Amino acid sequence: MRKKLILGLVGEIASGKDTAAAYLKKKYGAETISFSQPLRDILDILHEPQNRINMAGLGDGLRAQFGQDLLSKVIAKKVKASGKAAIVLPNVRLESDIVYLKKLPGFVLVAVETDAKTRFQRLKERGQNTDDRSKTWAQFQKDARLYTERGIRALMKKCRFKLDNNGSRKDLERQINEMIRKIR
Repeated sequence: MRKKLILGLVGEIASGKDTAAAYLKKKYGAETISFSQPLRDILDILHEPQNRINMAGLGDGLRAQFGQDLLSKVIAKKVKASGKAAIVLPNVRLESDIVYLKKLPGFVLVAVETDAKTRFQRLKERGQNTDDRSKTWAQFQKDARLYTERGIRALMKKCRFKLDNNGSRKDLERQINEMIRKIR
């Protein structure tokens, strides 16, 4: 089996992880495998809104019941089963998320850094979760203190590469291309 490139993107809320993943898919044909998708699927089945509070609570409950490394196991199996040469995981949040992934050949942890005010503005504009467009600055700051967000800064320090996403999309893409060249 040829070695896959597995990029785990770590960053705070609305730092640009999904934007980086979309570019990696478009430019390099990477498959996106999301830690939040299983949670979104469960919330859909339950007819509950896909908001940050529900996803964090559901993830906490699943981890408490089935182990902190539950999502790492699920995602690692999906990565192994993928036929793609490049895979991007756009929402690594916890050390337990990478327990199994970091053992896989080709796994690279990448930080996406963006200042808080820029992230808040982008979050409101994109409206990814049901409550994003109406979110206040105080609510945004409260979300940053959720369990799933608290360890991100420490995890970012362990990243092999750092992408600064305070500039333009073109600047982010240039940094991604440079990172890919270094990895190859």
